Amino acid sequence: ILVLLSFGVIASAIAESPLSFTPQERAAILSHGPWPAKSSADTSNKVSGQPAAVHFGEQLFFEPRLSVTGSISCATCHVPVSGWAESKARAAGIGQTRRNAPSVINSGFSRWFGWGGATDSLWAASLRPLLDPLEMGNAERHAVALVRADARLSCGYRAAFGTAPDGDEESAFVNIGKALAAFQQSLVSGRTPFDDFRDAIARNDRAAASRYPEDARRGLRLFIGKAQCNVCHIGPRFTNDEFDKVGIPVRAPDGMYDWGRYDGIKAMLASRFNRRSRHNDGAVKANAVSTDHVSLNVEAYGAFKVPGLRNVALTAPYMHDGSLATLRDVVRHYSEIDAVKLHIAASHPHAEPGEELPPRPAESVLRTLNLNEGEIADLVAFLESLTERKPLPRRPVAGIPGCF
Repeated sequence: ILVLLSFGVIASAIAESPLSFTPQERAAILSHGPWPAKSSADTSNKVSGQPAAVHFGEQLFFEPRLSVTGSISCATCHVPVSGWAESKARAAGIGQTRRNAPSVINSGFSRWFGWGGATDSLWAASLRPLLDPLEMGNAERHAVALVRADARLSCGYRAAFGTAPDGDEESAFVNIGKALAAFQQSLVSGRTPFDDFRDAIARNDRAAASRYPEDARRGLRLFIGKAQCNVCHIGPRFTNDEFDKVGIPVRAPDGMYDWGRYDGIKAMLASRFNRRSRHNDGAVKANAVSTDHVSLNVEAYGAFKVPGLRNVALTAPYMHDGSLATLRDVVRHYSEIDAVKLHIAASHPHAEPGEELPPRPAESVLRTLNLNEGEIADLVAFLESLTERKPLPRRPVAGIPGCF
């Protein structure tokens, strides 16, 4: 009997080991790292990764005079202490927008930008809010005029681009976006408790792995197993950078519609600033392959960007419309999602005249999970472990090197 009891204790200890994952689970865990991931320059942006452009872009990011009222900056909606996102459900600039402001941290790794993917580069995404009447409401000529007239900003422009902001106004405006993009590319989140656990798994370090909370471990098992969250939230950034149905109605309570990726594709293809334009700095347009292969399709109807999950505990509320207040709400939403509604054929009343978009099922990888309260709590614990222990928000620089 004593032998059997001893065996039971040993078996229980083995089962609870922080390293007791199947080979398949282990591979899935390791696929979410290492972190920080290797970054590379954006070939469509000639100042990507250049220190002078990063400094100039940071100055612009916190500059409220880029708005028509002189009171709204990029940092108004992308707040450093809020994970470079915003604590409001929907961003408010000059007017009330219809979407939540996503975090710009780790944005330099993305290939599509915005909840609907309305831009195909970070610099083009940086130009959109400057012109949007509900965000900063400015005009190209006014933004360029500010940089030309302000001695410090003009100096920063010259330091970044090697020339004064003269001549072609549209190109000077695009350069403002490229400097903003260079700064945002420098915003990379730090390491998290999950990263320490992931690396401990990689080197079979049981002592280090045991410091990862048990509830987060159980949540991780659900994330890569029963809940299958890693079908979309893959890789070191926990996102496939694509779009999917999320179970949020496209019709808002006020009767307005948000078609998500469908309208995003339209906007991106029609933009003067996409990667097909003359503003792409690439010697060859190989960096526009994704743009070249995008076409308007019915599957895009009601789909929204799959966000990265790093620092997710800092960026509440959640979803493109900010309709879910907490991570627990998000997990419960996906647990109880109505899988039938995700596959209902839509008549696409938003189609333009002449567009042939026959009704057919709007596919989604989502399905009802029916998680219990304990499982929901464990998944939340895991998601919280993807956040830096002590995020250190960057502050605006005092000045641009060589400019005062």
